[in-house]
Amino acid sequence: MAAPLAIRAAAWQLPERSVAVADLPELAALDPAERELCLALGIDRIRADDGLGALDLARDAARRALADAGVDAADLGALVVVESRAPDRLMTSEATRLQDLLGAHRALTFSVGGLGCVSLTPALLTARGLLAADSGLEHVLVVHGSKPATPARYRHPVTVNGDAGQALLLGRSGDLSVLDCLQESDGAYWDLFHVPFRDRPVADWREECRDTTTYSFRLALETRRRLEGLLRRLLERNGLHRDDVRGYVSQNLSEGGFAFLEEALDITLLPACRDNLRHYGHLGPADVLLNLHTALRRGEVAEDGPLVLINASPVAAWSLLLVGTDGAPAPTYQL
Repeated sequence: MAAPLAIRAAAWQLPERSVAVADLPELAALDPAERELCLALGIDRIRADDGLGALDLARDAARRALADAGVDAADLGALVVVESRAPDRLMTSEATRLQDLLGAHRALTFSVGGLGCVSLTPALLTARGLLAADSGLEHVLVVHGSKPATPARYRHPVTVNGDAGQALLLGRSGDLSVLDCLQESDGAYWDLFHVPFRDRPVADWREECRDTTTYSFRLALETRRRLEGLLRRLLERNGLHRDDVRGYVSQNLSEGGFAFLEEALDITLLPACRDNLRHYGHLGPADVLLNLHTALRRGEVAEDGPLVLINASPVAAWSLLLVGTDGAPAPTYQL
Protein backbone atom coordinates (compact mmCIF):
# COMPACT_ATOMS: atom_id res chain seq x y z
CA MET A 1 0.00 0.00 0.00
CA ALA A 2 1.21 3.51 -0.79
CA ALA A 3 0.56 4.79 2.74
CA PRO A 4 0.81 3.04 6.12
CA LEU A 5 -2.33 1.72 7.77
CA ALA A 6 -2.59 -0.19 11.04
CA ILE A 7 -5.30 -1.40 13.40
CA ARG A 8 -4.64 0.13 16.80
CA ALA A 9 -7.69 -1.40 18.49
CA ALA A 10 -10.44 -3.77 17.43
CA ALA A 11 -13.62 -4.69 19.25
CA TRP A 12 -16.71 -6.76 18.56
CA GLN A 13 -20.12 -6.78 20.20
CA LEU A 14 -22.12 -10.00 19.95
CA PRO A 15 -25.59 -10.43 21.49
CA GLU A 16 -25.78 -12.60 24.58
CA ARG A 17 -28.75 -14.48 23.13
CA SER A 18 -27.76 -17.66 21.30
CA VAL A 19 -30.15 -19.48 18.96
CA ALA A 20 -29.82 -22.99 17.56
CA VAL A 21 -30.09 -23.03 13.77
CA ALA A 22 -32.37 -26.06 13.98
CA ASP A 23 -34.84 -23.94 16.00
CA LEU A 24 -35.09 -21.03 13.54
CA PRO A 25 -38.78 -20.49 12.72
CA GLU A 26 -38.23 -20.13 8.97
CA LEU A 27 -37.00 -23.72 8.73
CA ALA A 28 -40.56 -24.94 9.25
CA ALA A 29 -41.56 -23.42 5.90
CA LEU A 30 -38.72 -25.06 3.95
CA ASP A 31 -39.12 -28.22 1.93
CA PRO A 32 -37.10 -31.21 3.23
CA ALA A 33 -34.22 -30.70 0.77
CA GLU A 34 -33.84 -27.01 1.65
CA ARG A 35 -33.97 -27.75 5.37
CA GLU A 36 -31.32 -30.44 5.00
CA LEU A 37 -29.10 -28.02 3.09
CA CYS A 38 -29.45 -25.38 5.80
CA LEU A 39 -28.55 -27.84 8.56
CA ALA A 40 -25.51 -29.04 6.57
CA LEU A 41 -23.88 -25.59 6.33
CA GLY A 42 -21.71 -26.23 9.39
CA ILE A 43 -23.48 -23.63 11.54
CA ASP A 44 -24.84 -24.95 14.84
CA ARG A 45 -25.86 -21.69 16.53
CA ILE A 46 -25.92 -17.96 15.90
CA ARG A 47 -25.96 -14.91 18.15
CA ALA A 48 -29.23 -13.12 17.41
CA ASP A 49 -31.31 -10.54 19.25
CA ASP A 50 -34.16 -8.86 17.41
CA GLY A 51 -34.28 -6.28 20.19
CA LEU A 52 -30.88 -4.93 19.11
CA GLY A 53 -30.51 -2.97 15.90
CA ALA A 54 -27.45 -2.56 13.72
CA LEU A 55 -26.85 0.86 15.26
CA ASP A 56 -26.92 -0.57 18.81
CA LEU A 57 -24.32 -3.19 17.95
CA ALA A 58 -22.14 -0.68 16.10
CA ARG A 59 -22.30 1.82 18.97
CA ASP A 60 -21.34 -0.70 21.64
CA ALA A 61 -18.44 -2.08 19.60
CA ALA A 62 -17.21 1.47 18.92
CA ARG A 63 -17.29 2.39 22.60
CA ARG A 64 -15.29 -0.73 23.47
CA ALA A 65 -12.63 -0.05 20.83
CA LEU A 66 -12.23 3.57 21.92
CA ALA A 67 -12.03 2.59 25.59
CA ASP A 68 -9.43 -0.10 24.87
CA ALA A 69 -7.27 2.42 23.01
CA GLY A 70 -7.77 5.16 25.59
CA VAL A 71 -9.15 7.51 22.93
CA ASP A 72 -11.97 9.95 23.61
CA ALA A 73 -14.65 10.02 20.92
CA ALA A 74 -14.50 13.82 21.03
CA ASP A 75 -10.92 13.61 19.72
CA LEU A 76 -11.72 11.42 16.72
CA GLY A 77 -10.75 12.94 13.39
CA ALA A 78 -12.86 10.70 11.19
CA LEU A 79 -15.68 8.18 11.52
CA VAL A 80 -16.40 5.84 8.61
CA VAL A 81 -19.54 3.71 8.92
CA VAL A 82 -20.00 0.58 6.79
CA GLU A 83 -23.66 0.96 5.93
CA SER A 84 -26.25 -1.61 6.98
CA ARG A 85 -28.09 -3.64 4.37
CA ALA A 86 -31.52 -2.37 5.50
CA PRO A 87 -31.61 0.96 7.40
CA ASP A 88 -34.28 1.48 10.05
CA ARG A 89 -35.49 4.62 8.25
CA LEU A 90 -35.19 6.05 4.78
CA MET A 91 -33.91 9.59 4.15
CA THR A 92 -31.88 9.66 7.37
CA SER A 93 -28.17 9.35 8.15
CA GLU A 94 -27.19 6.37 10.26
CA ALA A 95 -23.60 7.59 10.09
CA THR A 96 -24.28 10.95 11.74
CA ARG A 97 -26.67 9.28 14.19
CA LEU A 98 -23.78 7.09 15.34
CA GLN A 99 -21.54 10.15 15.45
CA ASP A 100 -23.99 11.79 17.86
CA LEU A 101 -24.38 8.68 20.03
CA LEU A 102 -20.61 8.38 20.41
CA GLY A 103 -20.03 12.08 20.97
CA ALA A 104 -17.62 12.24 18.02
CA HIS A 105 -18.74 15.75 17.18
CA ARG A 106 -15.47 16.85 15.50
CA ALA A 107 -15.11 13.77 13.31
CA LEU A 108 -15.45 13.89 9.55
CA THR A 109 -18.31 11.40 9.20
CA PHE A 110 -19.78 9.44 6.28
CA SER A 111 -20.65 5.90 5.17
CA VAL A 112 -19.36 3.44 2.59
CA GLY A 113 -20.72 0.13 1.37
CA GLY A 114 -22.63 -1.42 -1.48
CA LEU A 115 -20.50 -4.59 -1.67
CA GLY A 116 -21.97 -6.73 1.09
CA CYS A 117 -19.29 -8.57 3.05
CA VAL A 118 -16.54 -7.04 0.91
CA SER A 119 -17.55 -3.54 2.07
CA LEU A 120 -14.86 -3.83 4.74
CA THR A 121 -12.19 -3.32 2.08
CA PRO A 122 -13.40 0.06 0.74
CA ALA A 123 -13.70 1.21 4.35
CA LEU A 124 -10.03 0.36 4.94
CA LEU A 125 -8.99 1.97 1.66
CA THR A 126 -10.93 5.09 2.63
CA ALA A 127 -9.23 5.21 6.04
CA ARG A 128 -5.83 4.89 4.39
CA GLY A 129 -6.67 7.72 2.00
CA LEU A 130 -7.82 10.00 4.80
CA LEU A 131 -4.68 9.38 6.83
CA ALA A 132 -2.47 9.94 3.78
CA ALA A 133 -4.24 13.14 2.79
CA ASP A 134 -4.26 14.84 6.20
CA SER A 135 -1.09 14.76 8.28
CA GLY A 136 -2.99 16.21 11.24
CA LEU A 137 -5.41 13.28 11.31
CA GLU A 138 -4.42 10.74 13.95
CA HIS A 139 -7.27 8.21 14.09
CA VAL A 140 -10.03 6.90 11.84
CA LEU A 141 -12.76 4.79 13.42
CA VAL A 142 -14.41 2.26 11.08
CA VAL A 143 -17.66 0.82 12.47
CA HIS A 144 -20.32 -1.62 11.30
CA GLY A 145 -23.43 -3.20 12.74
CA SER A 146 -24.28 -6.49 11.02
CA LYS A 147 -27.94 -7.51 10.90
CA PRO A 148 -29.79 -9.48 8.21
CA ALA A 149 -31.95 -7.43 5.86
CA THR A 150 -35.02 -9.61 6.51
CA PRO A 151 -36.64 -11.29 9.53
CA ALA A 152 -35.41 -14.67 8.26
CA ARG A 153 -31.87 -15.66 9.22
CA TYR A 154 -31.34 -18.36 6.60
CA ARG A 155 -30.11 -17.14 3.19
CA HIS A 156 -30.82 -20.01 0.82
CA PRO A 157 -28.58 -21.69 -0.28
CA VAL A 158 -25.66 -19.75 1.17
CA THR A 159 -25.50 -19.25 4.93
CA VAL A 160 -27.24 -18.30 8.18
CA ASN A 161 -26.87 -14.71 9.37
CA GLY A 162 -26.07 -13.79 12.96
CA ASP A 163 -25.73 -10.36 14.59
CA ALA A 164 -22.53 -8.49 15.43
CA GLY A 165 -21.02 -5.07 15.85
CA GLN A 166 -17.45 -4.35 14.78
CA ALA A 167 -15.21 -1.34 15.37
CA LEU A 168 -11.66 -0.77 14.15
CA LEU A 169 -9.55 2.14 15.33
CA LEU A 170 -7.07 2.80 12.54
CA GLY A 171 -3.91 4.87 12.43
CA ARG A 172 -0.52 4.99 10.73
CA SER A 173 1.13 2.59 13.17
CA GLY A 174 0.05 -0.24 15.38
CA ASP A 175 0.68 -3.87 16.20
CA LEU A 176 -1.52 -5.17 13.36
CA SER A 177 -0.57 -3.62 10.02
CA VAL A 178 -2.73 -3.64 6.89
CA LEU A 179 -0.01 -4.07 4.30
CA ASP A 180 -2.03 -4.26 1.10
CA CYS A 181 -5.58 -4.53 -0.28
CA LEU A 182 -6.87 -5.81 -3.59
CA GLN A 183 -10.49 -5.67 -4.71
CA GLU A 184 -12.47 -6.55 -7.84
CA SER A 185 -16.17 -6.69 -8.72
CA ASP A 186 -18.47 -7.77 -11.54
CA GLY A 187 -21.72 -5.89 -12.13
CA ALA A 188 -23.32 -8.82 -13.96
CA TYR A 189 -24.35 -10.20 -10.57
CA TRP A 190 -25.59 -6.95 -9.03
CA ASP A 191 -29.06 -8.35 -8.20
CA LEU A 192 -28.31 -12.07 -7.87
CA PHE A 193 -29.58 -11.81 -4.29
CA HIS A 194 -32.26 -9.21 -3.59
CA VAL A 195 -35.15 -8.36 -1.28
CA PRO A 196 -38.37 -7.05 -2.88
CA PHE A 197 -39.85 -4.70 -0.28
CA ARG A 198 -41.82 -1.75 -1.65
CA ASP A 199 -45.13 -3.59 -1.98
CA ARG A 200 -45.06 -5.76 1.16
CA PRO A 201 -44.83 -5.44 4.97
CA VAL A 202 -41.51 -6.08 6.71
CA ALA A 203 -42.75 -9.41 8.10
CA ASP A 204 -43.02 -10.68 4.51
CA TRP A 205 -39.56 -9.59 3.37
CA ARG A 206 -37.55 -12.52 2.01
CA GLU A 207 -34.12 -12.59 0.41
CA GLU A 208 -34.43 -14.17 -3.02
CA CYS A 209 -31.84 -15.62 -5.39
CA ARG A 210 -32.84 -15.03 -9.00
CA ASP A 211 -30.97 -18.13 -10.15
CA THR A 212 -29.45 -20.67 -7.75
CA THR A 213 -27.66 -22.40 -10.63
CA THR A 214 -25.91 -19.14 -11.49
CA TYR A 215 -24.81 -18.82 -7.87
CA SER A 216 -23.72 -22.44 -7.40
CA PHE A 217 -21.86 -22.89 -10.68
CA ARG A 218 -21.26 -19.79 -12.79
CA LEU A 219 -20.40 -17.49 -9.89
CA ALA A 220 -18.40 -20.25 -8.21
CA LEU A 221 -16.20 -20.60 -11.29
CA GLU A 222 -15.82 -16.82 -11.53
CA THR A 223 -14.95 -16.64 -7.83
CA ARG A 224 -12.26 -19.27 -8.25
CA ARG A 225 -10.73 -17.42 -11.20
CA ARG A 226 -10.85 -14.04 -9.48
CA LEU A 227 -9.38 -15.20 -6.19
CA GLU A 228 -6.58 -17.13 -7.89
CA GLY A 229 -5.63 -14.00 -9.82
CA LEU A 230 -5.92 -11.72 -6.80
CA LEU A 231 -3.75 -13.99 -4.65
CA ARG A 232 -1.09 -14.20 -7.35
CA ARG A 233 -1.04 -10.40 -7.75
CA LEU A 234 -1.03 -9.77 -4.01
CA LEU A 235 1.99 -11.98 -3.41
CA GLU A 236 3.93 -10.82 -6.47
CA ARG A 237 3.58 -7.12 -5.82
CA ASN A 238 4.68 -7.57 -2.22
CA GLY A 239 7.67 -9.74 -3.12
CA LEU A 240 6.25 -12.77 -1.31
CA HIS A 241 6.07 -16.49 -2.00
CA ARG A 242 3.35 -18.80 -0.74
CA ASP A 243 5.73 -20.19 1.89
CA ASP A 244 6.04 -16.68 3.36
CA VAL A 245 2.34 -16.56 4.31
CA ARG A 246 1.77 -17.59 7.93
CA GLY A 247 -1.92 -18.30 7.57
CA TYR A 248 -5.13 -17.77 5.63
CA VAL A 249 -8.41 -16.51 7.02
CA SER A 250 -11.81 -16.34 5.33
CA GLN A 251 -15.27 -15.01 6.01
CA ASN A 252 -17.93 -17.33 7.46
CA LEU A 253 -20.43 -18.66 4.93
CA SER A 254 -20.47 -22.45 5.18
CA GLU A 255 -18.32 -25.52 5.64
CA GLY A 256 -18.69 -26.12 1.92
CA GLY A 257 -17.50 -22.59 1.22
CA PHE A 258 -14.35 -23.20 3.27
CA ALA A 259 -13.67 -26.44 1.41
CA PHE A 260 -14.15 -24.66 -1.91
CA LEU A 261 -11.61 -21.96 -1.02
CA GLU A 262 -9.07 -24.45 0.28
CA GLU A 263 -9.29 -26.57 -2.87
CA ALA A 264 -9.43 -23.63 -5.28
CA LEU A 265 -6.42 -21.81 -3.79
CA ASP A 266 -4.52 -24.82 -2.46
CA ILE A 267 -4.50 -23.40 1.08
CA THR A 268 -5.54 -24.39 4.59
CA LEU A 269 -7.64 -21.96 6.59
CA LEU A 270 -6.88 -21.35 10.25
CA PRO A 271 -9.09 -23.45 12.59
CA ALA A 272 -10.73 -20.35 14.11
CA CYS A 273 -12.70 -19.91 10.90
CA ARG A 274 -14.62 -23.15 11.28
CA ASP A 275 -15.12 -22.69 15.02
CA ASN A 276 -16.56 -19.19 14.60
CA LEU A 277 -18.74 -20.38 11.72
CA ARG A 278 -20.19 -23.07 13.95
CA HIS A 279 -20.91 -20.73 16.87
CA TYR A 280 -21.77 -17.41 15.19
CA GLY A 281 -22.77 -18.02 11.57
CA HIS A 282 -22.21 -15.30 9.01
CA LEU A 283 -21.55 -11.78 10.33
CA GLY A 284 -21.23 -9.81 7.09
CA PRO A 285 -18.19 -7.49 6.98
CA ALA A 286 -17.39 -8.41 10.60
CA ASP A 287 -16.48 -12.04 9.84
CA VAL A 288 -12.97 -12.04 8.56
CA LEU A 289 -11.25 -9.85 11.16
CA LEU A 290 -13.09 -11.55 14.01
CA ASN A 291 -11.75 -14.86 12.71
CA LEU A 292 -8.25 -13.40 12.50
CA HIS A 293 -8.30 -12.04 16.04
CA THR A 294 -9.72 -15.30 17.39
CA ALA A 295 -6.87 -17.17 15.70
CA LEU A 296 -4.31 -14.77 17.17
CA ARG A 297 -5.81 -15.02 20.64
CA ARG A 298 -5.68 -18.81 20.50
CA GLY A 299 -2.10 -18.90 19.23
CA GLU A 300 -2.95 -20.49 15.89
CA VAL A 301 -0.33 -18.32 14.12
CA ALA A 302 2.98 -19.87 15.11
CA GLU A 303 5.19 -16.89 14.28
CA ASP A 304 5.01 -13.28 13.20
CA GLY A 305 4.61 -12.56 9.53
CA PRO A 306 2.05 -11.87 6.82
CA LEU A 307 -1.42 -13.39 6.67
CA VAL A 308 -3.98 -13.27 3.87
CA LEU A 309 -7.63 -12.45 4.56
CA ILE A 310 -10.16 -13.54 1.94
CA ASN A 311 -13.56 -11.97 1.36
CA ALA A 312 -16.15 -12.61 -1.35
CA SER A 313 -19.67 -11.37 -1.85
CA PRO A 314 -22.42 -12.65 -4.16
CA VAL A 315 -23.01 -9.15 -5.57
CA ALA A 316 -20.26 -10.13 -6.88
CA ALA A 317 -17.14 -8.65 -5.31
CA TRP A 318 -13.87 -10.14 -4.14
CA SER A 319 -11.07 -8.81 -1.97
CA LEU A 320 -7.84 -9.93 -0.36
CA LEU A 321 -6.11 -8.21 2.54
CA LEU A 322 -2.47 -8.71 3.44
CA VAL A 323 -1.86 -8.05 7.13
CA GLY A 324 1.25 -8.18 9.29
CA THR A 325 0.91 -9.54 12.81
CA ASP A 326 4.11 -8.40 14.48
CA GLY A 327 3.26 -8.45 18.17
CA ALA A 328 -0.48 -8.23 17.44
CA PRO A 329 -2.50 -7.59 20.62
CA ALA A 330 -5.21 -9.82 21.97
CA PRO A 331 -8.67 -8.81 20.71
CA THR A 332 -11.57 -7.64 22.83
CA TYR A 333 -15.10 -8.79 22.18
CA GLN A 334 -18.10 -10.04 24.08
CA LEU A 335 -18.66 -13.79 23.81
